[in-house]
Amino acid sequence: MQVEVAVTGLGVISPIGNSVDEFWSNCTGGVSGVGPITHFDASKVESRIAAEVKNFDPSLWIERKEARKMALFSQYALAAAVQAWGDAGLPETGGHIDPERIAVVVGNGIGGLEVFTESHAKMLQDGPDRIPPMTIPLMIANEATANIAMRFGIHGPALTQVTACASGTDSLGQALDLIRAGRADVVIAGGTEAAITEFAVAAFCRLKALSTAYNDRPQLASRPFDRDRDGFVMGEGAGILILERLDRAAARGAHIHALLAGYGASCDAYHLTAPQPEGIFGAKAIGLALRDAGMRPEDIGYYNAHGTGTELNDPMESRMLKTAFGPLVQGLKISSTKSMTGHCIAAAGAIEAIACIKALETGLLPPTIHLDNPDTGNGCDLDYVPNVAQPCAVKAAMSASLGFGGHNGAVIFKSTRA
Repeated sequence: MQVEVAVTGLGVISPIGNSVDEFWSNCTGGVSGVGPITHFDASKVESRIAAEVKNFDPSLWIERKEARKMALFSQYALAAAVQAWGDAGLPETGGHIDPERIAVVVGNGIGGLEVFTESHAKMLQDGPDRIPPMTIPLMIANEATANIAMRFGIHGPALTQVTACASGTDSLGQALDLIRAGRADVVIAGGTEAAITEFAVAAFCRLKALSTAYNDRPQLASRPFDRDRDGFVMGEGAGILILERLDRAAARGAHIHALLAGYGASCDAYHLTAPQPEGIFGAKAIGLALRDAGMRPEDIGYYNAHGTGTELNDPMESRMLKTAFGPLVQGLKISSTKSMTGHCIAAAGAIEAIACIKALETGLLPPTIHLDNPDTGNGCDLDYVPNVAQPCAVKAAMSASLGFGGHNGAVIFKSTRA
């Protein structure tokens, strides 16, 4: 019999809240986290808006001395991990759990980009011998995982997943596999990103990927499935989940938020930045997740969309869902919480997984805000839970993430009431 995996802890740092309760309240309330960029002077870039994390005080979770040794993406990840660990009711040192039986898997796309750009500027200005000595340890993508492992004294596998925008989702899938394979009993898993820098925003603008039409109305900019969309809005943050063997979690009396029931992954092998237009292999990832969970399409009541608000993604994802769910797609509730959080890159899948779990727990589905004129002419004609949260008791929820390079990942969560 396959080992069942419980979600016992949740933690989030996001553009709409730095706790799970605040995040979920704003998510179901349809609050936009998009505003003018404050992380740098955006006057020279075409897109001058982003979904930034607000009022982040790392000292709430991390000692000040330690925080100074971390890039922002590591700070976000560790802050969310501390929240999740506490929510799971685990002692600071792991308690009765062998630290060699605990693992960490965190997705990250770009690493400490602000560290790289600042250190590179220092080199150009003052020469290579003036590069700050901690540049590499702060910058590289695995440091979020490493800092979490050091905080909790974890000696099991400590892995970093880099599959662009699918990184957070793929990290959850990798964690699921670690527990099922008997390599770990507990896994801290999720994703983190902090790439709202002049370099990154300008580079995405060169790809014509970011919204530029709403610089004067930033809260309206992230518009998945709406015909007036004009690109995604850069976001940032971290989502972390504590995953445990269900039997061990139940034995210690842990509160179980949901079960992580299935995972599927595929690759388009089509284009570096564009998805396969029909979403064939995204649909394949959904099918694999269903098979992994021993479930059927009709078992899924809610789908949290990748839903970036780009010209290419939204029609493709709608076709993908029609392929994966067939006629049942007409009754499927779908929403894109990126309409509120922006696109948090590697953190997106983990943050959206938390939205799925909270939807299962509360019976309330978050909306796709700013969906005023659905792009039905391009096939965006499904139920995207427009503008207002909807009460709907569902027993299983799915989230999918689709990354540059054709990376597709999908995860399924089941209610403990199922």
